[in-house]
Amino acid sequence: MSDELDFAGAVLAVVELIPPGRVMTYGDVAATLGSRGARAVGRVMAESGGMVAWWRVIRSDGRPPAGHETDAVAHYRAEGTPLRADVAHSGADPMSVRVDLARARWEPDLD
Repeated sequence: MSDELDFAGAVLAVVELIPPGRVMTYGDVAATLGSRGARAVGRVMAESGGMVAWWRVIRSDGRPPAGHETDAVAHYRAEGTPLRADVAHSGADPMSVRVDLARARWEPDLD
């Protein structure tokens, strides 16, 4: 149980570092922690992500967290997160919005 709590705390600590307008994928967060557990990161975010900027952790195809698309897109627009050009306009259906990972992806400097 302690290892699970330590992992959750580490996930939340990494997410807290993501600056406004930038994102990491679930896999990016896992890799930063030396893990291949993208699903484990997703589980932590589902259970405890409300304590951090949850919208900054996205799926590998650029989609916002499942079930939270509308709220996430509002955050992306407020923070100026780069969105793919084909869905960047304000009238785009939140379910079709994708973050432009090439421009928005962030890597922490943990040194």
